[in-house]
Amino acid sequence: MDKLIINGAISIECDTEKVSDGYHTFGELYEHRFELFVALMLSNPEISFRAKLNCDGDQYLGWIVAEMDLPNGQTSYHLPERYWDRLSTLITHERFPNYDGHTSQDVLERLRVWRRLRLQLEP
Repeated sequence: MDKLIINGAISIECDTEKVSDGYHTFGELYEHRFELFVALMLSNPEISFRAKLNCDGDQYLGWIVAEMDLPNGQTSYHLPERYWDRLSTLITHERFPNYDGHTSQDVLERLRVWRRLRLQLEP
């Protein structure tokens, strides 16, 4: 059982994958994020890689690291291990190299900036 924490004040024991906003569950939204990031990586293999270990050599059981080196910084996610083979055409590292300490907010901003840069380069 997971714990859903709302604004740091309310904690509810539940299966978070089944929590819904009335349209989608967390589980569905994560699946969308996984598929979108994999598609983005496979569309840009020259700047994408996969690794089984984090930069410190640790591994989250059942998860891999997927990363893109954008011109404006790193973006990475942990993906379920089932994506390992689908990313087999990408560069493979034993561990995530040179992690820059980016946060979730950094990733969002880097993706937004990169999108704007790409639109300027490609009409």
